[in-house]
Amino acid sequence: MESINNIPIKKPRIVAIVQGRMSSSRLPGKVLKDIYGLPMLAWVIQRSCLTQSLDEVVVATTVDPSDDPIQTFCESQGFSVFRGDSLDVLDRYYQAAKQFEADVVVRLTADCPLIDPGIIDETVAAFFETKADFAANRLPPPWKRTFPIGLDTEVCSFAALQQAWKKADQPYQREHVMPYLYEEEGRFRVHVVNHDPDYGHYRWTVDTPEDLVLIRQIIDQLGGRMDFSWKDVLVLQEKAPELFTVNASVKHKTMRDVDERLNHK
Repeated sequence: MESINNIPIKKPRIVAIVQGRMSSSRLPGKVLKDIYGLPMLAWVIQRSCLTQSLDEVVVATTVDPSDDPIQTFCESQGFSVFRGDSLDVLDRYYQAAKQFEADVVVRLTADCPLIDPGIIDETVAAFFETKADFAANRLPPPWKRTFPIGLDTEVCSFAALQQAWKKADQPYQREHVMPYLYEEEGRFRVHVVNHDPDYGHYRWTVDTPEDLVLIRQIIDQLGGRMDFSWKDVLVLQEKAPELFTVNASVKHKTMRDVDERLNHK
């Protein structure tokens, strides 16, 4: 614990919350699909644990019985797990953050096995350096992104998350967790981490069977290492672009895409 004039200063507790469920519409059960001998979720958790900034990584799944396998897997591996609302993901995040006593929340998703520890650390550092309420390395369309899809990292204060939880009343705001924090200019202090050159058109996430084929090819090419960086994937993309054509036709979802059941809650 740091101190000023011998007065202890509590270090903010930074908790990454990884959302995931089994009932994906385009690739059911994707979060536990095998990639080089490990479930995809394990790649996300273990790579996130390579960061310097996180105090804990928590999986936030739903109370639906279909997600029992996620809890079983997490408990078998000693991973922290929280179960919450199936549709209101903002509530799930808020309740998980409260239970695990987060001062700062890092939002990650279970379909991004190439998530980069260095980018997480960079985004967390930018959050503190700019005194932001919300920092991210991308915003969804219609905003621009410069990092590949699949490296998405969002960081916010617990206070900002709590305010969103109390005030967000649109279905897309509840499902996509953070829109209330950045969609209206001036509502919160927002900082976006960008990269030059722009690689925002590359797709390294898993939403479809084609995406899963690509990720398996990438990790196979990298020898199943857990400690690769996103720059290693970038080198592979530029050296062997033919590998990356398998999911070229996949359309990424937008912030406004929501589960229809939310409209009837």
